[in-house]
Amino acid sequence: MSSFKSYGKVDEHEQMVLEAKRKTRKRVTIICLSSIVLAGVVFAAVFGIVNNTHDNSQSVNNDAQSVTNAVRAICDVTLYKDSCYSTLGSEVNSGQVLQPEKLFLLSIKVALTEVYKVVEYFNNHHGVFKDLNQIRSKEALKNCRDLLDLVVDHLNSSLISGESSSLVDVFEDLETWLSAAGTYQQTCIEGFENANEAIKEGVISYLKNSTEFTSNSLAIITWIHKASSTLNLRRLLSAPHQSEAPKWLHSKDRKLLQTEDLKRKANIVVAKDGSGKYKTISDALKHVPNKSNKRTVIYVKRGVYYENVRVEKTKWNVMMIGDGMTSTIVSGNRNFVDGTPTFSTATFAVFGRNFMARDMGFRNTAGAQKHQAVALMTSGDEAVYYRCHIDAYQDTLYAHSNRQFYRECNIYGTVDFIFGNSAVVIQNCNIRPKLPMHGQQNTITAQGKFDPNMNTGISIQYCNISPFGNLSSVQTYLGRPWKNYSTTVYMRSRMESFVNPKGWLPWVGNSAPDTIFYAEFQNVGAGASTKNRVKWKGLRTITSKQASKFTIKTFLQGDRWISASGAPFKSGL
Repeated sequence: MSSFKSYGKVDEHEQMVLEAKRKTRKRVTIICLSSIVLAGVVFAAVFGIVNNTHDNSQSVNNDAQSVTNAVRAICDVTLYKDSCYSTLGSEVNSGQVLQPEKLFLLSIKVALTEVYKVVEYFNNHHGVFKDLNQIRSKEALKNCRDLLDLVVDHLNSSLISGESSSLVDVFEDLETWLSAAGTYQQTCIEGFENANEAIKEGVISYLKNSTEFTSNSLAIITWIHKASSTLNLRRLLSAPHQSEAPKWLHSKDRKLLQTEDLKRKANIVVAKDGSGKYKTISDALKHVPNKSNKRTVIYVKRGVYYENVRVEKTKWNVMMIGDGMTSTIVSGNRNFVDGTPTFSTATFAVFGRNFMARDMGFRNTAGAQKHQAVALMTSGDEAVYYRCHIDAYQDTLYAHSNRQFYRECNIYGTVDFIFGNSAVVIQNCNIRPKLPMHGQQNTITAQGKFDPNMNTGISIQYCNISPFGNLSSVQTYLGRPWKNYSTTVYMRSRMESFVNPKGWLPWVGNSAPDTIFYAEFQNVGAGASTKNRVKWKGLRTITSKQASKFTIKTFLQGDRWISASGAPFKSGL
């Protein structure tokens, strides 16, 4: 890939400015006054000591010292303090205003600059990848280019959003996009896990600065977020905004979502028998308008579609509806054993924002012996799946990044079959472990949070967890910690007796990092007893208040965008 395509930032920026101008005078006044209060409190808390006991005659030296102290103070909240201080310190002049929000935006610019260097490396240093005769390594290189493309998009979106709006108003978006940007870079590295050591170490080395700088930006916005929360400004400013429907959801769209004539009014029809305009889903997607703010409905008639589908990042607001979760099926068999990196094995992969699927099936038929073989992968933000069938063995559902919601779906698999590093809520679904390879143990989840400031995790609510077939000879666990800050919560779900009494399985060794966050809250059934669970520090007993942090309303900020999808949902606890 010779160049990287963005989300169309100029148009997006103009749209955001127009929307900002439409806000009421009262709302603007509240934002302005509250932002002044926030800036004052935060500035005083972090930088107040800078001006104490300074004499006017020392103003030049004091300005320089103020810069040093201000940058050091903001960098103290990051995981990579040295890299933060060295990059921001060199970019800030003594005459500049040093509010935290300005330093935050500067940190994103620093990260973007470094990512572009990595992009150039992957585009122009082909000779470094000497073992690319391996199919998997070649695909990993291609994936890295695509993933870095997404990093650029998400950093650009964060920068534009931060420059165009009050940070208090867009905290959740910024945290989500920066978490995703970090995840994309980590996924790039993971693609070379089986390459020779020199190539693997080279990739890690070239991504070191960009991953650290992205993490620093995430840490800074997380800190500002927490500071604003102590002033109760987030609720004051965000509540009216969160209750608004998306701009694309006009009255006709609302009527469409509330009736049963979605298929009749579809914009595009796909049918294997030729009764629609297209015979494949991939061909239909090519004719979806790019970056459209209007919903495009694709009706996929019953049948098994043997194809690997990608909903590209430029395909926004696509709604795909089938004739039933076991009637309209997308089927593939790409897998790790045959030479494909896990990220590329997905039968159906979604990168476009605001995607929705309902009454569809997604499966990977490679089988347990082929190890990682993904049926459905989603990386696009604010995706919704309603009444879908998701079926494979190892790594069935790859909830890769951003915000996702699943409702009344059937999810089948064996090893780590719900995994990834998104912020995902799985609600009122049937989770069905099935028979793995001989000698394997079933693990339902493998959550991949690796940075404590990420707002990611798996939240399973009101689900039914039961075996598919006879699993009496198989040990089945609720999950295992893929990364050091792995976060998974089961709430008010029914667990049958086949769940191992220990509940959770270590990734390696006999224990798990103390930094994980695992919890079980008010579950029922013979497998829900916590009496004999593992004694890990990271396995928490939580209250209703703590459990509410993993609901749609709080964890996904999803009332608005999930409502717009037409799928039912339970917002709170």
